[in-house]
Amino acid sequence: MPETPKKRTARTAPKREAKKSVSKSSARAQTPSAPETQEEVVMPPAPTAPAMSGEHTADEDAMMDAAALERISAERERYFEAVGRRKTATARVRMFTRSGAFTVNGKAYGEYFPTLDMQKIAEDALKRMKLWDRFRISAKVSGGGIHAQAEAVRHGLARCLIIFNPDFRKRMKRAGFLKRDPRMKERKKFGLKKARRAPQWAKR
Repeated sequence: MPETPKKRTARTAPKREAKKSVSKSSARAQTPSAPETQEEVVMPPAPTAPAMSGEHTADEDAMMDAAALERISAERERYFEAVGRRKTATARVRMFTRSGAFTVNGKAYGEYFPTLDMQKIAEDALKRMKLWDRFRISAKVSGGGIHAQAEAVRHGLARCLIIFNPDFRKRMKRAGFLKRDPRMKERKKFGLKKARRAPQWAKR
């Protein structure tokens, strides 16, 4: 009698374990689809290639734009700009670093200033510094008479030369080209013939 229960316990124990293992294996067999679907959704291989290709093209475009801007900036002419005045005339002068023509209001300075005296006044600042053939000059003048416009161009050119090289200041000042000459004709007064000329008076 005492031997039989031991055998029963020994035989029943593996059966329960087998049942448990069968139940675990069945549970695993029933739920394999969930993790597989999650892995497929989380790691898609396809979208990585176009994203990388798009980044490369954007970088290449940016590099091309930067190179083009550097070329354009290198090709642009550098210039120095100043404003000259005389009486009521004003001249905006640009002095380009490359050699070229001397134009005033879109015309050659020899055509705009008809007399040799006015031409000499306009070009005097450059010839004083012996830089006549080195720069290209473009001036826009307005107001005043043609003689005052020539002196305004000279004043603007002298200021441009000082910006180009501050050492030119002493020679320009000694020549009198840096002075803004404000002298102008006095206005006419009422009751008079001119600014101060009174009408002629006769006693008899």
